[in-house]
Amino acid sequence: MYSIILVEDEFTQREILKKMILSVCNFIKIYEADSESTALDIVKNNDINMFLIDINLKGSSGLNLAMNIRSIPKYEFSQLIFLTTHMDYMLQAFKQTHCYDYILKPYNKDDIQSMLNKLIDRAICNLNKVEEKEFIIKIRKSIFVRVKVNDVLFIEVKGRDCEVNTVRGIYTYINISLKKILDLIDCDYIVQSHRAFAINKNHIFKIEKVDIRLSCVYFENYPQTALIGIKFRNNIIPEFKKAGKYYDN
Repeated sequence: MYSIILVEDEFTQREILKKMILSVCNFIKIYEADSESTALDIVKNNDINMFLIDINLKGSSGLNLAMNIRSIPKYEFSQLIFLTTHMDYMLQAFKQTHCYDYILKPYNKDDIQSMLNKLIDRAICNLNKVEEKEFIIKIRKSIFVRVKVNDVLFIEVKGRDCEVNTVRGIYTYINISLKKILDLIDCDYIVQSHRAFAINKNHIFKIEKVDIRLSCVYFENYPQTALIGIKFRNNIIPEFKKAGKYYDN
């Protein structure tokens, strides 16, 4: 689901803008924050596609918040738009945070709808391209298989090879390390979960705690399982719980 965070400390202004956003696309998930600390907590624990930030937050700076967001690798190039009543800080904002645009208050519905339509269409197009991304698995000296990244369930290290479990079957990529295959796939939702496993977060059905150090990962309609080690728990389990799926501790 496409998601936006709206960071505005005035409730009335937030409600006005939220209604305008939903009038463009009602499938959008909107997160709301009235402070820098609340916003940072949300963006670190969720995947946000667009940021709408009041540049003059009470008690803090929207510009400072934007710079903190940009320091998070997955948001380095995300769509970031400032909300402002005047233009005094916009040149600085463009230079320091590479924001996409700005919205002047009081809000003009036609201007906002035009901007959001353009940015959301572009973002969804990019998301679709990621979902269609493919990579090549070398299964023999001269035999190769093309696999869609989104079809990968998990990857398991088997000696000097990596076994790639997909919705269409299992393929053994010969003579490759887990790190190298993850670099090849280059996808933020396929992440290392254990020294011998990487999992696709989008395909997790259930996580079950095995002991203090290990958890077992189940995938829907698939008999094989993967592991999450204690070192990687915080990168996967909190996000999984927020999605409202099945976690057994």
